[in-house]
Amino acid sequence: MGEFEEFAEALFGQLSVEINEEKEITELAIKAKEDLSGKVNFKQIEEIAQEVLPEFKSKVEDFLGVKCPENIKLEFPELEDLKKLKGDKVFAETDAKNFVEELFAAVAKENLKKIAELMQQDTGKYLVYSTYAIQYISKITTTYGDYLDGVIYLNKFILSRYPQIILQKQGEPYDARFENVNSGYLGAIKMTVLEELIHSAQENLQQVNRRAAMEVNKINEELANIILSLDAETVNKLSEYCQLQAVPDDFPFAKKANLFFFLNPDHFLIEQIGPDVMTFTHVEIDPKIGESIPQLLEIYKRWLVPIQQHHAAFTAMEGMAGFAIENILKDDIDFQNYLTTYMGTDFSSYQVRKSMGKDFTKAVFEKLGKDTFKKMIEVPPNTRELKDPQLYINKLSQ
Repeated sequence: MGEFEEFAEALFGQLSVEINEEKEITELAIKAKEDLSGKVNFKQIEEIAQEVLPEFKSKVEDFLGVKCPENIKLEFPELEDLKKLKGDKVFAETDAKNFVEELFAAVAKENLKKIAELMQQDTGKYLVYSTYAIQYISKITTTYGDYLDGVIYLNKFILSRYPQIILQKQGEPYDARFENVNSGYLGAIKMTVLEELIHSAQENLQQVNRRAAMEVNKINEELANIILSLDAETVNKLSEYCQLQAVPDDFPFAKKANLFFFLNPDHFLIEQIGPDVMTFTHVEIDPKIGESIPQLLEIYKRWLVPIQQHHAAFTAMEGMAGFAIENILKDDIDFQNYLTTYMGTDFSSYQVRKSMGKDFTKAVFEKLGKDTFKKMIEVPPNTRELKDPQLYINKLSQ
């Protein structure tokens, strides 16, 4: 087996827990469907989502004071299509878009041969975008929805199977327990449709996030190609200096890959400096590493601007959604049943969950009221303002 094939196997090794979980969910759902057949019946996810969409679109527009796209669509991907969709959420530059699509399609089909071919075809792009495949696909069983370009995607694989699995696990009598589980199922769909409608209304924030993510990926590709062009002596010296895991000499790609994953700014700067790097305007690196890769410091400096824009826009989008969901669904019995039946929590516990974006939104809302959301979308906060909302409020009043 060649080195690229071994790397393809290693990719699936990193996803093995998730892949096994997907298989287990599929098997449990088949058994649950058999046990529940003729006893109780859950409505189709498509039917419920279409029913609640107009009502929740109106609620979102009323609460945010911002319009959702006029002809918003709903789609209900199953597992393989959901994994392919995640490739579209990577936001790669045009010349990398096809590569990302092919990579995610190969991961979705568990096609090791195709992944090895893609790795060989463009090793730099593989190093950058395979990390997304692991990161995004590992969250599929906990991600109920996505929004992209006027379409709300609901995770049919999870949302259509969980209610049956939960009810079957609770045991007989199914008809007596059905009402609570079904209400939680409705709550999960309501929450997902609502969250993605909120994201659909955040157009400028979405664009800022997309552009910044594309710039980050472009810089990471540049770094990957610099590391891949290093000679064996430099790679060995740096690997030893950075105390990376020893790799045999007949695995040159693995050595360079290890070095890239270590020096990738997402890992290196955040590991060395911590999350505060998101508010820094300047970074320094170990001179010995800089001697071997003279371009590295300049790459890190360029990376700081788009990564902070990406982090700020994404945090603001998620925070606004969390704050709006809490306020719109606080009296919704289905949402409360979702929290108790599916999440094992309650609304008061859900309400006190901390997040930088939600805390920021709440603080600005207390000062600006309903204008908060329009302002956040039109004038995105920066990373410093997320930590200190008063800075943002001061900026808006200038």
